Amino acid sequence: MNRYDLCLTWNWEYDADFVELLDLACKSRGLSLLQITPENLEEMIQSLGNEEITFRTFFDRAADADPRFIPLVEWADRHAVHHINSHAAACRAWDKIAMHQAVSPHTDTPFTLILPSYDEQPVLSEMDLTSLGESFIIKPAYGGGGDGVITEATSLDQVLAARQQFHSQRYLVQARVIPVRLGSRKAWFRVIYCTGKVSPCWWDNDTHIYAPVLSDEETRYHLESLRTITSSIAHLCGLELFSTEISLTPAGRFVTIDYVNDPIDLRVQSKALDGVPDDIVRDITECLAELVLSQSHP
Repeated sequence: MNRYDLCLTWNWEYDADFVELLDLACKSRGLSLLQITPENLEEMIQSLGNEEITFRTFFDRAADADPRFIPLVEWADRHAVHHINSHAAACRAWDKIAMHQAVSPHTDTPFTLILPSYDEQPVLSEMDLTSLGESFIIKPAYGGGGDGVITEATSLDQVLAARQQFHSQRYLVQARVIPVRLGSRKAWFRVIYCTGKVSPCWWDNDTHIYAPVLSDEETRYHLESLRTITSSIAHLCGLELFSTEISLTPAGRFVTIDYVNDPIDLRVQSKALDGVPDDIVRDITECLAELVLSQSHP
């Protein structure tokens, strides 16, 4: 039987650079990496069933978009394999309402109304939207990449119409957060967490371009809370790798905007303008390889 240290499932062509870096990080530690993609999926499922291969650690970056990978997730669950971002924790993190309820007692979040799904309650009781301000955000409980999100809603009619787009989902209606400016930048941050390492980045919510927060910037602008907030969210969501969005307001409040992003886009910035800085992607692969090493040689 061939035993691998890490099994990675992936199905997005733009993950190729991340996978190459992860492979290098594993090889430098004497670790073996099994890659399962749509091209070899059926063969690998059969090999697992025939006990021809096995693995110690499992990292899935495919099953959220392709249910054909679910048998691998189930196999890893049955065989008590160590998971990076376990499927159960990931499913909970994908629910924005569950994350709002988990995170909001521990850190500042936007003023939020939670609405039942249209299927559950087609007609809403009268709502007072004045606490949300002149414009507000409407978002379904599930979905990424801004799918179904209305960022500058102004009326109850928009809320009622939005609920029918994803009629089986609950909705969040949230006050918009306007960041303060620090120097030439908006104080809007995307912070990446990986196995205890926190990487704060400036992140323009219009262009989606990252820039690492430099150590002197962190000190000058008193941004240490970005690390403590992100570490707290990591404890609450139970994921080893995710990102979160945090904004600093003119009143000096660090407000968590988008609580948990998983799976995160790991395109490298040298290949995509709105990708993650290359050094951070490389750090992520090194952290993941160290985690795999700890599981393979406890």
